[in-house]
Amino acid sequence: MAGDFPTAGEAEPAGAPGRTGLRARVARGLALAAKAGRLGGRARSGRGSGTGAYWTDGPRPRPQDTATTAGRLVGRGHIVRGLAALAGPPGRRTRIARSVAMGSGVLAVAVLLVALLLPNLPDRLTPAAFVRLPAEGILLAAVLLVLPPRARRAGAAAFGLLIGLITLLKCLDIGFYSVLYRPFDPVLDWGLLGNAADYLRETSGRAGELLAIAGAVLLAVTVLALTAGATVRLATLMARHRARSVHVVLVLSTAWITCVVLGLQTGAGPVASTLDAGLLGERAKQVRVSLADARLFQRQASHDAFAHTPSDQLLTGLRGKDVLFTFVESYGRSAIEDPAMGPRIGTVLKESDDALKAAGFRARSGWLRSPVTGGGSWLAHSTFLSGLWISNQQRFRSLTSSDRTTLTGAFRRTGAWRTVGVVPGVLVAWPEGRFFGLDHVYDGHHLDYHGPAFGWSQVPDQFTLQTFQRREFGNRGRGPLMAEIILTSSHYPWAPVPRMVDWAKLGDGSVFRQIRREGKSQEEVWKNAESVRTEYRTSIEYSLNSLVGFLRRYGNDNTVLVFLGDHQPVPTVTGNSPRKDVPVTVVARDPKVLDRISGWGWTEGLKPAADAPIWPMDGFRDRFLKAFGPQPG
Repeated sequence: MAGDFPTAGEAEPAGAPGRTGLRARVARGLALAAKAGRLGGRARSGRGSGTGAYWTDGPRPRPQDTATTAGRLVGRGHIVRGLAALAGPPGRRTRIARSVAMGSGVLAVAVLLVALLLPNLPDRLTPAAFVRLPAEGILLAAVLLVLPPRARRAGAAAFGLLIGLITLLKCLDIGFYSVLYRPFDPVLDWGLLGNAADYLRETSGRAGELLAIAGAVLLAVTVLALTAGATVRLATLMARHRARSVHVVLVLSTAWITCVVLGLQTGAGPVASTLDAGLLGERAKQVRVSLADARLFQRQASHDAFAHTPSDQLLTGLRGKDVLFTFVESYGRSAIEDPAMGPRIGTVLKESDDALKAAGFRARSGWLRSPVTGGGSWLAHSTFLSGLWISNQQRFRSLTSSDRTTLTGAFRRTGAWRTVGVVPGVLVAWPEGRFFGLDHVYDGHHLDYHGPAFGWSQVPDQFTLQTFQRREFGNRGRGPLMAEIILTSSHYPWAPVPRMVDWAKLGDGSVFRQIRREGKSQEEVWKNAESVRTEYRTSIEYSLNSLVGFLRRYGNDNTVLVFLGDHQPVPTVTGNSPRKDVPVTVVARDPKVLDRISGWGWTEGLKPAADAPIWPMDGFRDRFLKAFGPQPG
């Protein structure tokens, strides 16, 4: 019988109009469903089989009625058969299913391998790092094989989430090593993520901050979803092909043991990897130490050699002097000793030393070991001033909520000095200023600066010092002054960097607008490590020239300058040097001041010798207060 609608068994004419493509497949699927059961409740009967089926009740459906007819299909089996017909012949459907299964399996294995072999150190992110056998992956496969069916899927999801969390921890480590040259502390470092967000807001604006936060959240969710999904998929495939999976696990286990016995290595380490297991072991120890740190710090802080010293016995050797404690951001040992930077910085220090000698000043220099590197300046400042090792935010909070005698606070206790803080990097309320014993604080909003920012630094160092001179240091008829001054122009990312201006032409800072426009962008500077080191060196030169220029221009017989670096710069500049040393220098005209520290063994001049003493930064407070306190005899 000829008709408009071929039955399930009829061959479809290759060239028949209106019979090709999706439309013909839908028709064939509906015919198959109709042949097997009911269609829309209308009685029908098929006679014959294969190509002989035909309709006995009502006219055959027309192609244009296909959509209507499909909506009237009932019965789960008929729908499945009808939809299956849409995918084409059974052989083709099988090949597609196998390809999809194989592709998803390969992708799952790849995701897990990347997660398990991802190193937590940025300098180990090489292709060789991913050409290894992870013991954790082999163990995971073995566990999935022995789990009972009901627990397998849930267990796989849990293991996948654990792998995802470890991967995120390694990502945090990469970020921390890139800036602070140490791993992320899961107990004490969460507050630093807020500081990172503040940095992004100050350098990239609110939109940049929100975009970075959204990206970080999306990355975390994606990593967890991928590792959990990949582990579940792998568990399903292994259960489906159990015998083959057991064989593969045994082969991989044998290969891993063989690599251990033979000591096979790649450029990234042993071929037989235990990266995540080792990482978790180290981090477990770190967590125990961090949890006990609060008690340890409390015991250390309970001992204060100057807590009960009478005020008239404090700093007697500096009475009548103006004492300026000045921190030069990121001024570390690498600036002086690195072959690419040291010669130029050494020339600046030599020329500055000669100029200061011509003005009647003398200097002594040594080294201090900072508690931090790459960042965390406030921790270094607190260590220097408090005489306690402040290496994390928990210690900083404990310190600033105590009544510890700080170096700056000791000046205030005597009642013989006005104490001020000049902190251009502070743009919000800073209650810690009261703890540090400062009578008045000039933050970034109160320096009368109307020029542009230079990277993170809101105010160029030269302008900061000029404002200090105008608002405090140059006041006629004032008494002795103690100041804590933070110079920020050498702060990461060193793009753009300001340059020196005639002191008489600084005005309100507008002169820096043209300098800012002519400066290099962050994208330009950070194209390669050599460019970064060059701009870092330039920023240190600028800060030193600003400070020495201020001292030559405004210093007098009663001026005592103590300046130091707070920490080493980021590893991109230091070349991953483990040294945490920073230079520290005391400058004065009055020879009696330097006589007080003659026993320290420091180097004469602004540049400390390579073999000059290295003190932990928390030891400076006590040495200074003792040197300038009452002397025996």
